Amino acid sequence: MELTDRFLKYISFDTQSSEENETQRPSTQKQFELARYLKGELESLGLQDVVMDEHAYVYATLPANTEKPIPTIGFIAHMDTSPDCSGENVKPRIIKDYDGSDITLNAAKGIYTRVAEFPELKQHIGEDLIVTDGNTLLGADDKAGIAEIVTAMTYLQAHPEIKHGRIRIAFNPDEEIGAGASMFDVEKFGCEWAYTMDGGEVGELEYENFNAASAKIIIKGRNVHPGYAKGKMKNACLIAGEFMGLMPENETPGSTEGYEGFFHLCGIQATVEEATLSYIIRDHNQGIFNMRKQIVLDEAEKLNEKYGAGTVTPVIKDQYYNMLSQLQGKTHITDIAKRAIEEACGFCTVVPIRGGTDGAQLSFKGLPCPNIFAGGLNFHGRNEFVPIQSMEKAMMTIVNICRLTAEM
Repeated sequence: MELTDRFLKYISFDTQSSEENETQRPSTQKQFELARYLKGELESLGLQDVVMDEHAYVYATLPANTEKPIPTIGFIAHMDTSPDCSGENVKPRIIKDYDGSDITLNAAKGIYTRVAEFPELKQHIGEDLIVTDGNTLLGADDKAGIAEIVTAMTYLQAHPEIKHGRIRIAFNPDEEIGAGASMFDVEKFGCEWAYTMDGGEVGELEYENFNAASAKIIIKGRNVHPGYAKGKMKNACLIAGEFMGLMPENETPGSTEGYEGFFHLCGIQATVEEATLSYIIRDHNQGIFNMRKQIVLDEAEKLNEKYGAGTVTPVIKDQYYNMLSQLQGKTHITDIAKRAIEEACGFCTVVPIRGGTDGAQLSFKGLPCPNIFAGGLNFHGRNEFVPIQSMEKAMMTIVNICRLTAEM
């Protein structure tokens, strides 16, 4: 129960990050609360070099238990939860020995996790699932990763017969808004390579991810009394609708899979005077990624030609890139992870990330960093759940990686 209890404690902290705060790190002060708790916990567990910096990044060390020269490796997870759904006052429930039926989250509000809509439930019949009460997300993304890392460190402490080198761990804020690696001190972390514990389904290993950008489409309208508006009013709400209509219809998250990229409209704010559309742009292929960004610019230009220069202003910012290029020639990093996962799960599934992790940015900062499953599913919403058995396998994967690295 140590792993489960630890996870349930972490999700009691509301650590939702904010896309609206683009200058302050962390983007929300409440992320400091979990950071401070983790610092105290790691110190009480006897880890060394425990530090929480001014941006709520927490670092710690498990010393080597052998004099054999072994590479220093690291494990990383993020503390924040998605801005897409509330993470305040999470009320989890454990479904023991799940029987494969639909799950009632909140009968009064008619909120269910139905097998027909979430068929991945069938893969976890007989396991113990942690679910929400239907009012919030759960927070397995990525507090399951934190719990797995901390519990793996205590497991290694309790099993000195498992030889390992110096292990560094780190927990960071603001991953969900693409800024988790922005203040990460790679030099201070001091690892030859690392792994983020931020993936989904059990057994998965990821070392390819989307190239990613955000796009804000700012539309300036002109308000005039509707009784006298002919030839004068420029309704930003309607222009926003035109922009959305110009975007490729079937290139959205709900219509794509695998290596297929997309445009995702994730927010709208609109009045007659001004409207803002918030998109994220994703593609594994760098060339197509650049083409997608150009599509946004071209559609904005069409509307400026129609409504006047300056009506539509697109603001595009690159967020991260595909880490695969940074792992070429370093196959030992992924080979160790594959073997560790196979030992823990009986199999390993290599999949492309339909998103990104802090590991992508860290890889480009000189710290090769593939991503390993943490076990949670249906992130960022009230249907999120995590099987306890998947978390246990992720924890043992960490232990296996530490041992296998020492055996290199």
